[in-house]
Amino acid sequence: MTAFIDARPMITALRTAPEDFRMSGKWLNHEPSQHNFQFDPDGHVSIQAACNCAMFAILPEQEGALRVAYRKWHEEYWMPMQLNLEFASHFPPRSPARRMLIRLTARLHAWLVRPPLHEHISTDIAAAGSAKSLT
Repeated sequence: MTAFIDARPMITALRTAPEDFRMSGKWLNHEPSQHNFQFDPDGHVSIQAACNCAMFAILPEQEGALRVAYRKWHEEYWMPMQLNLEFASHFPPRSPARRMLIRLTARLHAWLVRPPLHEHISTDIAAAGSAKSLT
C-alpha cells in the first residue's frame, strides 16, 4: 500500500510565497524545507527530501493541480525573475576604483577647462573700462 501526501499546502505556498522556491536543474526546490520536486512528462511528481516525505507520493487527484500551480509559478514568477536578473547583469555597478577614477577625471577636466585667474581679472577690468566710457 502506498501512502500519499496532501499537496494542498505546497500548492498554496507556490501561490502565496513564490520566493521560497527556486529551480535547480529540472528540480523545483522548496528552500525552507529543502524538499525537491520533479514533474515528469506524464504529470507525476517525484519527491526528494531528507525526511520521510520522500517515501510518499502526491495524492493522484492532486498531481494535476500541483502541476498547474508549478507551471503558473514557473511562468509568472521564476522566468520573469530570471529574465530580470539577466537584464540587470548587463548593467553591473562600477567598481569603487573605477568610480574614483571617473570623479578624478571629471575634476581634472573641470580644472583644465576653467579659464586662468588673470583672464577673469583682465576681463573684469576691461568691462569696467567700457562701462565708464559709455557714460
